[in-house]
Amino acid sequence: MNTYKYRAQASDGKSYTGVVEAYDEYAAIEELRQSYPVIEHLSPVTEKRKVHINFNEPLSISDKTLSLVSSQFAIMLRAGLPMNRVVELVAEQTSDRLMKRILKDCAEDVAAGYSFARSLEKHSSKVPAVFIETVRAGEESGTLEHSFERLRSYYDRSHKMRAKVRSALTYPVIVVLLSIVTVAIVMVVLVPNMLESFTSLGAELPLPTRILIAISNFFRRFWPLLLVLCGVIGFAIYLFGRTERGKLLYSRIRLRMPMLGKIAKMNNAAQVANTMATLLAAGLPVSNAVEIVSRVLDSRSVAADVERCVPELETGGTLKNSLENVSDLPDMLVEMAGVGEQSGSLEDTLNTVGTFYEDEAMRASNQALAMLEPLITIFLGLFVGFIVIAIYMPMFTMYQGFGI
Repeated sequence: MNTYKYRAQASDGKSYTGVVEAYDEYAAIEELRQSYPVIEHLSPVTEKRKVHINFNEPLSISDKTLSLVSSQFAIMLRAGLPMNRVVELVAEQTSDRLMKRILKDCAEDVAAGYSFARSLEKHSSKVPAVFIETVRAGEESGTLEHSFERLRSYYDRSHKMRAKVRSALTYPVIVVLLSIVTVAIVMVVLVPNMLESFTSLGAELPLPTRILIAISNFFRRFWPLLLVLCGVIGFAIYLFGRTERGKLLYSRIRLRMPMLGKIAKMNNAAQVANTMATLLAAGLPVSNAVEIVSRVLDSRSVAADVERCVPELETGGTLKNSLENVSDLPDMLVEMAGVGEQSGSLEDTLNTVGTFYEDEAMRASNQALAMLEPLITIFLGLFVGFIVIAIYMPMFTMYQGFGI
């Protein structure tokens, strides 16, 4: 609930001031008119609150949490429980601190008879637009339990897809990190100690040995500066990536990269198809579904192109013709959208296409990782081989000098 200050005129002509609690300004005016025929002034009371950062609260709501919450809503609504009680029960049962706080804030509004979707919009910007709009469509059509069931399926698939990608990336990421640590230790600690005896002899060293000594000395002398420089560059890249221009640039670069660009395109296609299928199943018109898709896509460049399709759809254009202007979506997705429109089974067609591109993205990811592992092994082999050659060449030179 919100608090509003008011100045109103009663039937006897006297002015009164006070505060009233209501969901929004319209509800506040409706409540005040029961006692005062004339509302002279109404303004929200802004409370100065101390900023408190809860480090135990997650920064975003995971797909797994959204899937579990949707499942709980669907089960309880099918059991016939009223919506306000369902919100309270789900808030008590969820272990996600952010979701628990949002649902507790919404419970009071829903108990007062207000829309759950509208309350979610009011209390947090971290709830995905797909979740809110699907809930809104379910409330308006009276099929809320079915909307939550569709959300459960949608977020469950999304969670499993992300989990597969994380699992596949775990091994190569660990190998790369260990390789970096190994190279740093070898260049800063091991190599200087092994080559110290060669430099003390004053003999002319072979070229590979001199290169290795120069690299080792560089790392030993400037490693603090290199560490700070890498940190500054990484932080600058991170800050730029949070800007709208940075997100757009990075998404375009990612789409143009070899191998990774193909994976990104498959992921974008799966996200477009699955999100649209979920929204269309909830009863949203195609133009609204496309507009929401443009707000939830991971790739900002594809999202910007998809958003440009909305005016054409609102003026009667077809989904196929609109998506043809999005260059970074696969042709098959566009063609299948046209088939779905003509056959009147757009939702089912998009579901099928979404599953196909999920599998393709996973297959492309596995292929990329299968190529990455031997590349890492080759790099480590070349690095170790260079060190062995750089160390043993002066030893052979000294043996020849001593006639051994």
